[in-house]
Amino acid sequence: MSYEIKLLELPDQPTLVMRSIMPVGKLPEFFGKAYGGIMAYLGDLGEYPTGMPFCAYYNLDMNALDVEAGFPVAKKFEGKGEIKPNVIPGGKFISTIHIGAYDSVQPAYDSLVQWAKDNGIEPTGIAYEYYLNDPSSDPSIKPETEIRFPLK
Repeated sequence: MSYEIKLLELPDQPTLVMRSIMPVGKLPEFFGKAYGGIMAYLGDLGEYPTGMPFCAYYNLDMNALDVEAGFPVAKKFEGKGEIKPNVIPGGKFISTIHIGAYDSVQPAYDSLVQWAKDNGIEPTGIAYEYYLNDPSSDPSIKPETEIRFPLK
């Protein structure tokens, strides 16, 4: 599969998130808890997310992933329990979109890494995934995931 790589410049983005360290096999359970909890909290506030759900991977240790899951929001909100306010720092990013199963995104990551090397830029080491659609609502829909690497 060929990936189109884009260079983006984005402003700071307020978020509401949950963060944890876990083995990769626990991700589905964690995502369900985080996204459901944050949506319920936003509902209690009479607010909505301003974009699609995302996760941030702060390392790639499959036995102890440091992962954050949440939603972009319009402004900084107070946290509640495990739900914390955060900000995705603005700056330059490289981005691509993967169409297909969530567990088959590695070629998209590899394409971003190679593009960065070829263009003499260095990612920070954090990876963001934005889940652009919800195939659980219609099995004929293929998952679309935007992957972003912030740049140093």
